[in-house]
Amino acid sequence: MTAGNNGQGTPEGDDPFGYLYRSEGGDGNTDGGQPAHQPGVPRTSYNQVRPVGSRQYGQQPQQQVTYGQQAPGTGPAPHYAAPETLPGGAPQHPAPGGRGGARSKRRGPLIAAVAVVAVVVAGIGAAIFANGSDEKKEQQNTANGGGEDKPAPAEDDKPTEPKKDEPEKRKPAKLPKEDAASLRLSGGAVTEKTVPGAQGDGGLYIAGMNKQGAGVEWKVDVEKAGDYRLNARYGVPGTDAALTISANGKADSRAINMKNFGGTKDWENGWKTTWSLVKLNKGTNILRLSCEAGNSCDVHLDQLWISPKNG
Repeated sequence: MTAGNNGQGTPEGDDPFGYLYRSEGGDGNTDGGQPAHQPGVPRTSYNQVRPVGSRQYGQQPQQQVTYGQQAPGTGPAPHYAAPETLPGGAPQHPAPGGRGGARSKRRGPLIAAVAVVAVVVAGIGAAIFANGSDEKKEQQNTANGGGEDKPAPAEDDKPTEPKKDEPEKRKPAKLPKEDAASLRLSGGAVTEKTVPGAQGDGGLYIAGMNKQGAGVEWKVDVEKAGDYRLNARYGVPGTDAALTISANGKADSRAINMKNFGGTKDWENGWKTTWSLVKLNKGTNILRLSCEAGNSCDVHLDQLWISPKNG
């Protein structure tokens, strides 16, 4: 037995896949323009080439069933049919937007659920923050000794602490100083501002002191009794002068000397200063400078002030 002739009438002598390339719509004697296989005749090839387009669809050929061949309808379909040629046409698929629409419908409730969860979380956070603040206030109140907020005591309500017995430290009061023109005048003394150079307010000074009995009176307050310096700024016309000092109605035997220091020759350049010791009581004292018998009183008075004895 050879590959070309397997014997007549045996299953091996026929091609079991012959139906795949058998001409459709024919009488079974031809196959793609080639003579059909006859029993007992050796095949020259199992691959029968068929021209493109020679197969026709939609027709069911009448085939003769022989030994080794499958009956029609018992094997695979002999041809391919396009979906459009099937009964009822091509299967209908859901529209592309159908599933998306369903997703959109499901997305709305999902977003709403997420929003509800966010609101709940925010509420819980606010409650925790508020509770923490309340606890902190409670702890502060407890530390302050009470469970309620108590107003801070006013300045007047605060208890006063007893002061320790310490010596009071006070700065010494500034000793008085006055312009002579502001003092009480008597005996023909007058204010004047003819000669320049006076330091009194407005350039005023006292003139007319060269008459016996003329003078100025000054009230002086000191914190303690003792000896003080009575200072005077004066002017002379190139000659020496002297005035009597009285303290609390008692004349001092020593006059206050107002000499022409530096030897000046006129009133304008004759402004000078001098001082003399006086004894004062604690409190108010009355001092008087006057032109008395034996004094040389040709002088102008500008200012008077008190200073410490050793100052």
